[in-house]
Amino acid sequence: MQQTPDVGGPAQPLLTIRGLQKHFALKGGPLGGGGDVVRAVDGIDFEVLKGETLGVVGESGCGKSTTARLMMQLIEPTAGEVIFDGRSVGSRDLPVKEFHRQVQMVFQDSYASLNPRLTIEDSVAFGPQVHGVSRTAAVNRARDLLARVGLEPQRFAERYPHELSGGQRQRVNIARALALQPRMVILDEAVSALDKSVEAQVINLLLDLKAEFGLTYVFISHDLNVVRYISDRVMVMYLGQVSEIGPSDALYDKPQHPYTRALLSSIPSMDPDHRTEEAALAGDPPNPINPPSGCRFHPRCDMVAPICSQRVPARVAVGARQAVSCLMYEPGSGHPSAPQLALAA
Repeated sequence: MQQTPDVGGPAQPLLTIRGLQKHFALKGGPLGGGGDVVRAVDGIDFEVLKGETLGVVGESGCGKSTTARLMMQLIEPTAGEVIFDGRSVGSRDLPVKEFHRQVQMVFQDSYASLNPRLTIEDSVAFGPQVHGVSRTAAVNRARDLLARVGLEPQRFAERYPHELSGGQRQRVNIARALALQPRMVILDEAVSALDKSVEAQVINLLLDLKAEFGLTYVFISHDLNVVRYISDRVMVMYLGQVSEIGPSDALYDKPQHPYTRALLSSIPSMDPDHRTEEAALAGDPPNPINPPSGCRFHPRCDMVAPICSQRVPARVAVGARQAVSCLMYEPGSGHPSAPQLALAA
């Protein structure tokens, strides 16, 4: 399988997100104008490095799936920029069609993702044909990929989606995503609908395919154990913003943001001496239509100070490739736990 050449070199991030926003307008008056907006994604910045798996976690409604669709250009952003290997997506240098050939997505609902009127072989071969590959070459590629994801072409190629199990359909979706020979695959809750035995098989398949094809993954999931297992770095989202980002082991072993600590404490423990007896986090996330001022987590934070409702925290580096958006780590922020600014000599 041939891939598009590396334009920017190995040191350049494959994907860079700058100031990405998506506000959904709500109907207000009788003509539909003048209403509020849902701040689903509200100004996020991050990078995806070449060859890594970036995990994305957070509570339901934090903006994970909207971020994935914005990255894929499936919905129009309110503001912000998506840069792929040094080229702005949607510009003359990188049209959206060419971007979609290099970045593919696997969705959560394996059945709804497939056309029920197309055979499995035709579903996988459809994308390459749209991008100019001949019918014969596309079918050969589809059969090769079905074999690589563990579906014997002689048995499965002529079947329809309703004739397959959920795990088999998700393998078809993975094969279809790889049919265009992409450089990056975005997996939005791609294994969450599967039972645990099938989930483990699909995760190991994803790791094998990543090594074989040199892929870069963005892996979105609510399963914190799976995210740690598969990810090189993890990004934590809360109410449309990034709370913390860093290497997987560092973030799980020593979380810095109060929300990250609360989120990770929800992971069930098999040790009877470490059972969770008290909820680490109370209440539901605030309404994204009218989010809290200052730090959005302050109404639920056990480290809250008066300044937290007044000042939006900046992202501060707290270790090697680890950064957190919290006033406790921002020098001179006014939080009692914040470092003091060094006095000029």
